Amino acid sequence: MQPRTMRLACLFSSILLFGAAGLLLFISLQDPTELAPQQVPGMKFNVWLQQPHKDFPPGSSQDGDLKAPTERSTRDWSSLAPRVLNPQRDRVGPLGPDQPGPHLKTRAHLRLQQRRRRLLIKKMPAAAAIPANNSASTLVQPGPWALSGRWVSLQQSQQERKRVMREACAKYRVSSSRRAVTPRHVSRIFVEDRYRVLYCEVPKAGCSNWKRVLMVLAGLASSTTDIQHNTVHYSSALKRLDTFDRQGILHRLSTYTKMLFVREPFERLVSAFRDKFEHPNSYYHPVFGKAILARYRANASREALRTGSGVRFPEFVQYLLDVHRPVGMDIHWDHVSRLCSPCLIDYDFVGKFESMEDDANFFLSLIHAPQNLTFPRFKDRHSQEARTTARITHQYFAQLSTLQRQRAYDFYYMDYLMFNYSKPFADLY
Repeated sequence: MQPRTMRLACLFSSILLFGAAGLLLFISLQDPTELAPQQVPGMKFNVWLQQPHKDFPPGSSQDGDLKAPTERSTRDWSSLAPRVLNPQRDRVGPLGPDQPGPHLKTRAHLRLQQRRRRLLIKKMPAAAAIPANNSASTLVQPGPWALSGRWVSLQQSQQERKRVMREACAKYRVSSSRRAVTPRHVSRIFVEDRYRVLYCEVPKAGCSNWKRVLMVLAGLASSTTDIQHNTVHYSSALKRLDTFDRQGILHRLSTYTKMLFVREPFERLVSAFRDKFEHPNSYYHPVFGKAILARYRANASREALRTGSGVRFPEFVQYLLDVHRPVGMDIHWDHVSRLCSPCLIDYDFVGKFESMEDDANFFLSLIHAPQNLTFPRFKDRHSQEARTTARITHQYFAQLSTLQRQRAYDFYYMDYLMFNYSKPFADLY
């Protein structure tokens, strides 16, 4: 009986050891992002706003270091903003006798985020997979607009824009938290390290003046009026996100405030056409104009084919809608969904050209930009010419057939849907 008892004890001990080893192996292989509580979509910008990074040393924008940010002091907004602006409190509910206070929860949440980020760094594959909700900003005090009803209205507008964008992505299954962010996805994103801002450039939606603002924030100029057009577009003063290494890209995507500004798609298209084809241009006329005239204008004159000047709007739209276009796409009329990948990158702020002044200055207040810095209102080029408006846009689209208008709407359908723009013509379906 004694040897038999010993064998049973050894067998039982072996089973326990194998079970413990299996549990440890399971934990080590488990994805840390699944172990940590996930951030509620749409709530991040309400609570975790960026703070100006005053201590970021000049010239260190290319360090590419991927370090977990240190814990900073936080402050609850509940005493400054209405209840609707405190979604964490509304979601969790009132504190019970056994629940920890909000400050303990905040500190524990920050520690958990730092631990998760360190684990992700150790396990990150060669092509970094950036979850859609991966920003981990620092709670700061709201700007001077926080006490006004206008601030509340703009904050609610941001929530609604991001909700519509997420629903459009989900509807067409173009969003995936496991897709890898490649340098191509971030090639249009400009980096400002001092205030920790990432700006996705959408041409013809105020991008020139936004780059001026970023240059002032970076300390490269004292005023937006001092920066010439060529300096904005042809200098290397502002760095693009795709110039950093993988860790530098990951670090900035997960900790900086990401923003983009969009514009009504047809209006943006007409603005691009007027700028590039109705004025002398040493690039767009020979590269795009000549190819468009050769393909879509019957009996084009030798002079037109030589210079590429005089492209008409219907000819330009023919080129745009041609699946076998004679020359490739261009960022000035490409889809925002392709330029900025909003279904892959979780933008914290979505502004609109139509409400540029309010949206831009609200954003500057949120990042605690200098109070004397406001978004410039001047027109960057062809300043004597009227801005492209809805009325002017309708005049150009009146030159098209009903079918061409419908096909153009289909071409920009995702931008219309994602950014909640109304159909520009009643006969569109």
